[in-house]
Formats: sequence, C-alpha cells, structure tokens
Amino acid sequence: MASHRRPKQPSRTRVTVLTTAAAAAVALSANAANAAPSEKLGKDEVKAKVDKLYEQAEQATEKYNGAKEKQQKLQKEISTIQDDVARGQEELNKLRDGLGSLATAQYRSGGIDSSVQLFLSSDPDDFLDKASTLDQLSGQQVDALKKIQDKQRELAQERAEATEKLKDLSATRTELGNKKKEVQGKLAEAQRLLNTLTAKEKAELAQKQQRADRSSSDRVDLGDAPPASGRAQAAFAAAQSQIGKPYVYGATGPSSFDCSGLTSYAYAQAGVSIPRTSEAQANYGTRIGMSDLKVGDLVFFYGDLHHVGLYAGNGQVLHAPHTGAVVRYESMNNMPFQFGVRV
Repeated sequence: MASHRRPKQPSRTRVTVLTTAAAAAVALSANAANAAPSEKLGKDEVKAKVDKLYEQAEQATEKYNGAKEKQQKLQKEISTIQDDVARGQEELNKLRDGLGSLATAQYRSGGIDSSVQLFLSSDPDDFLDKASTLDQLSGQQVDALKKIQDKQRELAQERAEATEKLKDLSATRTELGNKKKEVQGKLAEAQRLLNTLTAKEKAELAQKQQRADRSSSDRVDLGDAPPASGRAQAAFAAAQSQIGKPYVYGATGPSSFDCSGLTSYAYAQAGVSIPRTSEAQANYGTRIGMSDLKVGDLVFFYGDLHHVGLYAGNGQVLHAPHTGAVVRYESMNNMPFQFGVRV
C-alpha cells in the first residue's frame, strides 16, 4: 500500500537561498541586457548628427549674443541713470541750501514767519498744496519751492526707471546663462558622438574638414562681380584677412569669430557699425535677392536667419561656418539661402 506521508517543506534557510539566487539571476540577466552594446553609428551618420548639433549650437549662439548685447546696453543705461540721479541729488541739496539761506536772512532781519517755517518743512509738496500759505510767500520763495518739487519728481522717476532696468538686467543675465549652457551642451553632445568613432574614422573626418578649410585659398574662383560699395569692398577685404581663423561661439575677433562676429567685425573695420546678431543684421540695410548680390553684401541662411556671411562672388560666401571649422569660402548651395542685405 502506497504511503501518503506529507511532503517535507523546504527550510526557511533554503527558501531564502533559492530566492536570493533567483533574484541574482534576474539582475544578471538585466545587467547583461543593459550592457549589450547598442548599434554603433557609422561615420556618415555621426557626421550628420554632429553637423545638426553644430547648427543647433549656432542657433543658441545667436540668442546668446543677443542676450549679451542687451546686457551690455542695459549696464550702460543703468550707469547713465545712476550718474543722473547723483547729479540730481546734488542739485536738490543746493536748492534746499538756498532755501535755508533765505530763511537765515529773514531771521536776521526780524525773525522767521510761519510761512517760511512751512517751506522749510520736510514735505514741500504738502506745503505747495496750501494756496493760502503760498500767498504769504515772496516770488523768490515760491520759485525755490517749485524747483525743489520738480527736482524731487524727476529724481523719483529716474530711480523708478533704474529699478525696472535692474530687473530687466537680472532677467537678461539669467537668459544669458541659460543660452550659454545650451550651447555648451550641444557642443558636448557633438564631442561625445565624435568620441564613438574609431581613430581611423576620426582621421578621415578630420581630413575632410581640412580639405574644406583649404578651399579658403586664392585658388577659389570668385568671378569678377563688383563690390556693392566702397565700404562693402573694405569690409570684404577685412574679412578676407581673417581667413583661417577658428570659429568660436560668442567671438568677435580678432583671433576667432562666430558668424555674426565676423560680419560685424568686418564692417567695423570699414567704419560702419552694424548690429551684433545675425537676426538684427538682417533688418539693418536693404534686402536683395540672389541675382542682385554684389561682393561685400551680407547673405543670410536658414529660416530663422541664424547664419550670416559676406557674399564673395560667383556663388561663394565668406563666413565663419561652425565649431571645428575656420573662416573660409564656401558654396552658398551648401546652405538654405534666404536673402541678402546691402549695408
């Protein structure tokens, strides 16, 4: 007869060991899955992604440039207002001293009447509101009080304006910091992608970049298009003298440039002050189409106008392209042209 004894239950220690072992097996399996190498991007795919990141970095760079320019402008305006307030306070103090002199003269000639005591009070506005008291004052005293009142109002307005600009400056500094982080983040991501390439692939990309940079030689056929003007010719010559210098975001020369940094620098050498950013430069002069371009005209690319260069003739642009490149000539067909601007 078969035995029907109850099966022996595993001990608590054995259950714990089995559970731990199972958990470890699951963890190892998960780690192995996570550790499995992801599909490696090819050299061309990495190059395409890096180029896109460089474009995004340049977009952020122009916003950074705009915030930086606004910060500098606000700092100058605040400094001017603060100087005006300081001078205004000195004028107010002199006006009050003048009232004191009038009171002293009255005292020496027989005492200070109640009306004079009122205008020496700490609230001349309140005093001026009392028409019956004004009737008791001399014309000289009334004029002095009105000048004090006007100066006080002027100072109050200037102080309020300074306060608002300081708030704007604080917000602009925050924006500046955010845009700087965005640029740096895009460049760091581009570098991370480049670091996934083999040494041979990196060398091949570097050689391709060098070939593009070497195109900025006298062998480039610029045709015989005339300059847009004498100053455009001077600006173009100034930009030509910078060929081979590296692109650095936020840079305006003379050792490195970003795109709008190069164009603003070039025109500055020609004695023309144009705005700092590509977006602002696009609205500075007269817009023209491709067929009307002449050497030295500003040329703008991409829908948001985040890239600018100088027309070089024969369908070429002289520009500071992007991180990793240098100031050079390049075919305008390599970028989506929008319009030109004649300064």
